[in-house]
Amino acid sequence: MRVRTTVFSLLLLTVLSTASFAQEAQQPEAITEKMAFKLIRGVANITTAVVEIPKQSYLTVRDRGNVGYLVGPLKGMGMAFYRLFAGVTETVFFAVPQPGYYDPIVEPEYVWKGWHEKRVEPRNHPESDTAAKGE
Repeated sequence: MRVRTTVFSLLLLTVLSTASFAQEAQQPEAITEKMAFKLIRGVANITTAVVEIPKQSYLTVRDRGNVGYLVGPLKGMGMAFYRLFAGVTETVFFAVPQPGYYDPIVEPEYVWKGWHEKRVEPRNHPESDTAAKGE
C-alpha cells in the first residue's frame, strides 16, 4: 500500500510540474485595459447600431448599382441587429476574455470603420471579355 501511495504521489507531481503550467501571467493593467476597451466597444456598438442602415445602403449601391436601393436597407437592418446583439453581448460579458482574447465579435469593430474599401469585385462587361480574348 505504501508503494502505491509513493508511486501515485510521484506520478501526480510529475504531471503537475510540466512546462505547460509554467506560463507567465498577464499584467493586471493589460487585462483591465482590454476589459475596458471591450466595454467601451460594446456601448459604442449599442448606440451606433442604427447607423448600419445608411452605411449598408451606401455600400451596396456603390458596389452593386441600382439593386442596392432595395437590398441595402434590408442588409443594413440585419447588420444593425447583429451589431446591437454584439454590443449587448460585449457590454454584459466585458470581463470574460472571449472570443479570442477580448477580440471584437463583429468586423469592423466600429460602424464608422470600413466605408472606404470596395468589398465586391467589379462586374465583368461583355466588351471587356471580347477584348481579353483578343477578338
